[in-house]
Amino acid sequence: MELLKILLVIGGYLFLVLTSGIILNFILNRISHGKLSETVSVKDRDTGFVIGKCENILIMTFMFLDAYVALAIIFAAKTIVRSEDMHKNSLFFLAGTMINVTYSIMVSAFIKLFLTVV
Repeated sequence: MELLKILLVIGGYLFLVLTSGIILNFILNRISHGKLSETVSVKDRDTGFVIGKCENILIMTFMFLDAYVALAIIFAAKTIVRSEDMHKNSLFFLAGTMINVTYSIMVSAFIKLFLTVV
């Protein structure tokens, strides 16, 4: 049973990291009514990709540890660090952050719920 839980946690991390970018791009392109990649530089997109994946891992870890205050700290810190970028392209940075955080919390909550059943 413990092996199943370990595999479920590892699978959850992999699922979140592998699918978050796809979901994020899909929703942002629907919101912006076109290709968002045309309005954002490659550097900003690549930086956002790396930050988003780190954010996914941290959010899932904090959800498993019931450290919900840490989620707010991550969100606040990211907002402060990227505040200048948010003024340049608020859709990409602010909506992207909100979508990524929401998706990460939803997937993490589902995995956590499933762990209690197993």
